[in-house]
Amino acid sequence: MRLLASIFLLIFSVGSALAQSSNSPVITIRKGTAVVIDVKEIGGSAGANATAVLKNDIGLSGVLSLGDSASATIAVSGTAPGSGFSGQATEKSGSVVLQKSYSGDTRRAVHQFINDLVETVAGQKGIATSRIAFVANRTGHKEIYVADYDGANAVQLTHDNVISVSPNLSPDGRKLAYTGYQSGYADIYLVDLASGARNRIIKYPGTNTGPSISPDESRIACTMSKDGNPDIYVTGINGDSPRRITRTRAANSSPTWSPNGNELIYSSDERGGPQLYRVSAGGGSGQPISTGFGYCTEPNWSPDGKKVCFNVRSGGSFEVAMTDLESGATKIVTGEGERPAWGPDSRHVIFARGSGLFIIDTVSGKEARIIGDLGRISEPTWSH
Repeated sequence: MRLLASIFLLIFSVGSALAQSSNSPVITIRKGTAVVIDVKEIGGSAGANATAVLKNDIGLSGVLSLGDSASATIAVSGTAPGSGFSGQATEKSGSVVLQKSYSGDTRRAVHQFINDLVETVAGQKGIATSRIAFVANRTGHKEIYVADYDGANAVQLTHDNVISVSPNLSPDGRKLAYTGYQSGYADIYLVDLASGARNRIIKYPGTNTGPSISPDESRIACTMSKDGNPDIYVTGINGDSPRRITRTRAANSSPTWSPNGNELIYSSDERGGPQLYRVSAGGGSGQPISTGFGYCTEPNWSPDGKKVCFNVRSGGSFEVAMTDLESGATKIVTGEGERPAWGPDSRHVIFARGSGLFIIDTVSGKEARIIGDLGRISEPTWSH
């Protein structure tokens, strides 16, 4: 624990003050018009479960909302015979918007149907089949858990009985990298979630932490101090061929990849309080990102490449903010939240708050608690 605490004290100056620039532009969030859906009771032996999942997915989607037959523009019906799901979405005019059958687990089949419906009616990627991971201390130790995007099917992944932190899911949700202290030092492990196979891939002298898997899953960006200073490095997916990206006297941490894998955004206290910087994934001088805040940590680049969300410090607590990378406009997304992570649609963000994990729609501002009762929760990550 003393080692972990010293790392955080080294990387971020707790005494930094929050300062918002008076001329920093602010994003205006407008509530979009959601497509109203009337969900008919689903038939079949798994119909009740399918109906509940449908309604929850619609409520979390952002672009769909629940209504009755009078207010809805689309009615959804279907059958869940025990495995799989056959669904149909029909407009009031009688024209069929979507009709498709899915095999396998009923819950996942319904998630796939909702993703297809979101793409059909809104032209954007759905979030329902994605996965999340996070740290929780229910056992008395910080361990890593994985779950469906809505918090269902939460499973404890690590049973290390030491500190397991900084999880990062690969974009396809099949691999997870994290920092573990099984050796007594901060090393980076890679887990294949299908097989459960785990390998210690980065174990250089000093600190190895904050892994971030690249969009093409061929590289890992992380913080290492093997050359003395905590700098950003990029390695192969198995920890091979480390390349030093930053070369400063500052503490550099929390790298996050651009969608095309060509750049990284990270946090650094190079100019005092931690700020966000943008650098080529091949190395070079980091360029500061103007946010209007004096304390910025834990950046996460949106899948569409247009935004970055991050933590800002306000008094003794953290808030979630986001910056439009083209216009520079910045806003607070929600107060009192830590370690934000974008969903596949570049619209929803998950974050930790005390004993809960929350999802927020950054367009409408709608917020929902999706995980609780696992002790204190921290450091969520989201597949794309």
